[in-house]
Amino acid sequence: MRTRHALAATVVTSAVAALALTGCTTASQDAGSTPGASGGSTAAAVDLDAIQKDDAVAALVPAAVAEDGKLSIGSNLEYAPVEFVDADGTTPVGLDIDIATALAKTMGLELEVNNAGFDSIIPAIGSKYEAGFSAFSVTPERLKEVNMVGYFTAGSQFAVAKGNPEDVSPDDLCGVTVGVQTGTIQQDELAAASKECTDGGKDAVDVLPYDSQSDVTTNLAGGKLQAMYADSPIIAYAVEQTGGSVEALGEITDAAPYGAVVAKDDTELAKAVQAGLQKLMDDGVLAQVADAWGSGAAVLDTAELNPAG
Repeated sequence: MRTRHALAATVVTSAVAALALTGCTTASQDAGSTPGASGGSTAAAVDLDAIQKDDAVAALVPAAVAEDGKLSIGSNLEYAPVEFVDADGTTPVGLDIDIATALAKTMGLELEVNNAGFDSIIPAIGSKYEAGFSAFSVTPERLKEVNMVGYFTAGSQFAVAKGNPEDVSPDDLCGVTVGVQTGTIQQDELAAASKECTDGGKDAVDVLPYDSQSDVTTNLAGGKLQAMYADSPIIAYAVEQTGGSVEALGEITDAAPYGAVVAKDDTELAKAVQAGLQKLMDDGVLAQVADAWGSGAAVLDTAELNPAG
């Protein structure tokens, strides 16, 4: 859940897993075969190329967006399986990328994906990018800056090595070395947990942030970390890809919706995005797309514009 808001700290009870990659220091963005259609690595549940323009949705698209035939989005392609780079080193793939592709086609447009630093995307919405898809959790703070359309829900989870050899407890992370991707809600939660530890006279949580989620999981697999903390779809994908070298610990917590991001002053495009996502929900396409990434049940039923964060 890539956002920032506070959580009480002696910490959350969560589920756990990580991507067991090779022992090298830098992980590939591809953790194995790609189930989504964009990368073409394996068969997808939905043929995205077959999705047709919906005239009613297309009619809502502002002329300034439609004139070049593209929907330009910003996305941080370092968060498998939500958004990342395929094994060819160039093709954007992932849950968000497939959903944005389906949305663009419903709008009668082609998707243009721009890889960007996570924290740089929202400030550039409406100028550099027309929309943002990058596992953005809906929060009151974000809703003051941009429009958001809910489409998916995710929680937070921890990950440890198989067998939990360090005997990590999600209820007491004091003194534990935990990896996290920079800019995520999990980083803020770990900082809060660490402060609670030191306020209570215990060792701080040793929080190690990385720009890339794949580097977090690589370092967990390599033994540099005792645990990692990430969004539940990232954990579910990691568990599937590792083949048992890491394991879950506890339950998913703190579930919240992901939202597609549109500029605050672009109500027309926000309503077009809302209508397109709702069409995909009603037709079952969004659930099929998400199911190809193991997350079909997490798709929302209603594409609410600016839901409560």
